[in-house]
Amino acid sequence: MREPETPRQLPLDLGHTPGFSRDDLVVSQANAQAVALVDRWPDWPAPVVVLAGPAGAGKTHLASIWRNMSAAVTLKGTDIETHLPTLDATRPVLIDDADLGPLDQNGLFHLINQIRGAGSFLLLTARRFPSAWGVTLPDLASRLKAAATVEIDEPDDLLLAGVITKLFADRQVEVDPAVVQYLVRRIERSLSTAMSVVARLDQAGLEQKTRITRALAGEILNAMDEGQGEFDL
Repeated sequence: MREPETPRQLPLDLGHTPGFSRDDLVVSQANAQAVALVDRWPDWPAPVVVLAGPAGAGKTHLASIWRNMSAAVTLKGTDIETHLPTLDATRPVLIDDADLGPLDQNGLFHLINQIRGAGSFLLLTARRFPSAWGVTLPDLASRLKAAATVEIDEPDDLLLAGVITKLFADRQVEVDPAVVQYLVRRIERSLSTAMSVVARLDQAGLEQKTRITRALAGEILNAMDEGQGEFDL
């Protein structure tokens, strides 16, 4: 007679929210230039700044820090022109992920003119440089060429280790530094991958009621490599 299977414990999704404050920011050579630019606001080299870098590189974190510093209003790149009539021209503006979705080119052109005329600031984040956005409006292309562009590189070991440690701390999970270094050596060098791996390890630890060890990390990474442990955030 078969023994009854022990019910699998399913952890509750507590909605772990990552910290986006300046104190939460991990700084390394990969993002130092971008961090320095945000820190020196409003002493910027141009009224329009583009922060470019790969997915998960920390652009949104930096943009959030700047938004809090500057009291900027956030607009979507796909719908700019409808907000211009009611927008306070002196208030800084943030457009996150400007190159995702169809860009409101006319709206962005008029927004840049408005920002420049009022002596204010505009920060755009994107995965690519403006020259790769497919801009067809010549006047807008000219304005974007005059913008200051700062790139965030792929994370180095220091940044990746710091981010992994922070992601676990956001979930109130203590992990041995040796496990963090093991993950740094094993995973793809992107912060988005780090987020997925940390979430999967946290879930596994809760399900198995165990600490996150190197052995557990290896098990989960192997399963994810084989497509058995995909985890959607």
